[in-house]
Amino acid sequence: MTPLFPVTIADGKVDMDLVLQLYDRLDTAVWIFDFDHKRYLWANKKTLEITEAESLEELQSRDLAADMSPAVEQRLRQYQQDFKKSDTSFSEIWTLYPKGKPKVLQIAMSGVRLRDGRMGLLCEGREHHEQQPETLRSAEALLHTTVMISLFSRQGEPLYRNTASRAACVSLETQFQDQFVHPEDVQSIFDVVDRERSLKFVAQMKTNAGAKWHELTIRACHDAVSGQDAYLVSEIDVTELHETKERAQYLASHDTLTGLSNRTYLQERLTQILDVAKRNDQTATLYLLDLDDFKLVNDSLGHAAGDVLLQLVAEELKALAGPDDVIARLGGDEFLMCHLEKPGEEEPGWFGRALLDSFSKPRMIEGKQRQIGLSLGYAHFPDDGETVDELMRHADLALYQAKSDPNNKCIQFRDRMRRLRDEHRAIKKDLERALKEDQFVLYYQPIACTRTDRVVSGEALLRWQHPERGLIGPDEFIQIAEDTGLINDIGTWVAEQVANLQRRMHNLQNSVPLALNVSPRQLSDSAFLTLMQSLPFETGCTPGRISLEITESVILGDIPNARETLTSLKNCGYQIVIDDFGTGYSNLAYLHNYPIDGIKIDRMFMEDVESGGEIVKLILSLANALGANVVAEGVESIEQRSWLSQNGCNRYQGYLYSKPVPEERFLSMLETQSKIAAM
Repeated sequence: MTPLFPVTIADGKVDMDLVLQLYDRLDTAVWIFDFDHKRYLWANKKTLEITEAESLEELQSRDLAADMSPAVEQRLRQYQQDFKKSDTSFSEIWTLYPKGKPKVLQIAMSGVRLRDGRMGLLCEGREHHEQQPETLRSAEALLHTTVMISLFSRQGEPLYRNTASRAACVSLETQFQDQFVHPEDVQSIFDVVDRERSLKFVAQMKTNAGAKWHELTIRACHDAVSGQDAYLVSEIDVTELHETKERAQYLASHDTLTGLSNRTYLQERLTQILDVAKRNDQTATLYLLDLDDFKLVNDSLGHAAGDVLLQLVAEELKALAGPDDVIARLGGDEFLMCHLEKPGEEEPGWFGRALLDSFSKPRMIEGKQRQIGLSLGYAHFPDDGETVDELMRHADLALYQAKSDPNNKCIQFRDRMRRLRDEHRAIKKDLERALKEDQFVLYYQPIACTRTDRVVSGEALLRWQHPERGLIGPDEFIQIAEDTGLINDIGTWVAEQVANLQRRMHNLQNSVPLALNVSPRQLSDSAFLTLMQSLPFETGCTPGRISLEITESVILGDIPNARETLTSLKNCGYQIVIDDFGTGYSNLAYLHNYPIDGIKIDRMFMEDVESGGEIVKLILSLANALGANVVAEGVESIEQRSWLSQNGCNRYQGYLYSKPVPEERFLSMLETQSKIAAM
């Protein structure tokens, strides 16, 4: 039998180059689409022409997820599931937007199994020139709308479902009458539609998310394919609106957990209060308050304890507030209170101070004594703002300041806070750019022996090589990185850099252990433990030659599961060191329960050395009892180093030996030290 195409066969194999040439001669666009990665895997020449691609490689590099709407993604996922279930195909009119230009195609779609076992999409497309603009736009609307639209035959068989309808239905084959929780009235529905041509009603429907109340609109029509009579059905989920009127009204204006007003109710009520204040020449104060470390309560004691705490705060707010005050829970652990000041009352801020006083003593939460920390920010009407939105924004700025101030937890808005916020936003954007553009660098400060003055270790310290401001120290950006959560990404970069350097130093004669700082926020992120566990396999580093320096707050119970996390890190081989020891409230009972390998004495105690060093001696005794190594920080004089050596502290760090230096300089110092030792 003569083959249709002269395909060369050698050694029993098809010449695939010739097959691909044949595909390129087709006037039909053919391509394979990767559902999961939203990219073209392969395309013929006609596809490149339609998509205005310079080459197959350029087409494959396009990230279609960047501007893909949720509705289109959902529709593609539905196709993928269909192809996994059966060998089926679909033909639809789609509008593609290569380089922003609309191209209307009649596309035949079917599933194709990729080499790695995943399901891909095989598309055959021809340009469609017959559609009117109105038709094209209506097709797009059907794809993207959240209204569930379906077409059924007179017998109730599904003929078409749009994306929203497919996402909601229990099964694609479910007939119209079988969608109803109570299907006995379906025939009467059809009778009315046949007589009146349309009908709108509310019914309880079966969906893949359980029973829901839908508002249905049914219209008699014809199937455009067969010409037979059909029913066009549109549905909107109205479950919440179908609840009792009283319950709906309550939920619309109140927080169910605390019984306080919610954010929805606020705008109207606060506007009324400000109108009254303006008419009567009165003042008003709007407070925003936030619970300190609320997430830690949830994580350490459970969400039930967190709910109890929120209810406790709500009750305290009710007890302090007057009958005309507005109290609301805005969401999470954030509350609002607005008070219309009366002549002769205390100065604004009295409510905040009273609330702080009421929580000055620990409260019982789930059978445990717990100190509840609050932060409050407030704005005064009309001095700090004359509208609800303005007062809310300004009170929020004051609250941000209060949350970062350890000494003053109730703060009034000041205009400088706006400038500070703008600065923080700018720094946050710069930090995000710094991560993308690799602007961070690590400096290393040597840790030396007090007896021999030889470098025995090095601590990695972060610096930011800003393109405009030059080299920036961590004091200017670390807190903002902590507040915004960027510290996790930055910390990941630091850990990878230190691990890579430790691996490169492994075979050098001048190799020394390295240390890096770990923030409490990093340690509370489960991804950090996963990262540190994977580093030895990804970089080839030796965990036993890397120390993780943590603050005392980690072992004082502020970080959920801190002991378990530190134990897991210790089991990986990493050394655990407490940084700036002595500035917190650690004691032997705490330290004894943690896998501590070392202690770094805070630099503030170097002044104590000059007057006898009793505190440092106490810390050294404590470290000796724990079997922990000790490093003294901030050593700046020979006398301090000598005292440390005489009193059993063998390691020190400070400007006496060296400031932090770039990586190349640090390695050069080690190399010089090695050469001197070999003489």
